[in-house]
Amino acid sequence: MGVSESPLAVSPYTVLGVRQDASDAELRRAYRRSLRQTHPDTGGNPEEFHRVQRAWEQIGTTQARREYDNGTQKVWNLDDGPARTWAPPAPAARASSSRPQSRTHGHPGGWYREQYLELLHEWVGRGVAIPDPYNLKLVQSAPREIQRLLASAVAEEDSAIVLAGLGIGFTVWNDVRTDPVRRGARPENGLNAGPQGAAGKIDHIVLGPSGLWGILSEDWGSTVGTRRGELVGPGIHADERPMHQLADRARHFSRQARVKFSALAIVVPDDTSAEGVVTLGSIRGAQTLLVQRSRLAHLIRTGVPGVGVGGTDLFEVRSRVQAAVRFV
Repeated sequence: MGVSESPLAVSPYTVLGVRQDASDAELRRAYRRSLRQTHPDTGGNPEEFHRVQRAWEQIGTTQARREYDNGTQKVWNLDDGPARTWAPPAPAARASSSRPQSRTHGHPGGWYREQYLELLHEWVGRGVAIPDPYNLKLVQSAPREIQRLLASAVAEEDSAIVLAGLGIGFTVWNDVRTDPVRRGARPENGLNAGPQGAAGKIDHIVLGPSGLWGILSEDWGSTVGTRRGELVGPGIHADERPMHQLADRARHFSRQARVKFSALAIVVPDDTSAEGVVTLGSIRGAQTLLVQRSRLAHLIRTGVPGVGVGGTDLFEVRSRVQAAVRFV
């Protein structure tokens, strides 16, 4: 699984420190200067070095720069599929291989895409035609609140493709409502937060031999770390508590379905977390983890030591979850 280019990513011109109308010669000089400044061998930051290289890939050639400036550049590649833009993936793209897939339900990313399109039209102006709501230039010029909605949708779709490939021993429910959610209500800080952060949804609920998992797929457009069992980072608001928010939503659903979650995980793009899997502790008996997306499938297949369904019959748990699930 490749790393998706985030809708929250800064412009490559900004990364290289040049104006958008810079000449090709100015662009090359800026690139070489940025490489020297960020190269790890000379004391630079590896993450910044990677961003400089990625920026050059986006605008370093005449064709790439033209596509980027016109808003037609492809922004996402799967290792086993063609490049696409931020538009919704084709249904065939959800099946990542020819082997039997997980049983999946729900529409990953659908709720966030609805909110994205609604707020985008309000920002552009009601009645104004938008030929391509996923045009790269349009997205990058939109307010961060709107970009965050699209980033959340893409993150969910990325994870859903991974989860669909787990195999026939797993069942996946996407975009599960955990408390009454008024359709059309706007999310707070890009999340569908309610009182005390309890209302909203769980992006993915996964059941298999390794237990019952509650998962949020996130993209804050920046690096993510951990502190005292919670996620922190420059893109995460000071009043956001993503892991505790997920735990609150899981608690609500647990009551509705009369089930117990084995583990709670927040999945982020690979290049935003320094480690593949970070164990944060436990909340109400559920193991909590921060996971790079490329590590998600292996983690759920192998499970966490000492964590499972606790001897409860999987068929019974599946029946309870299926009966309680409501989709947003």
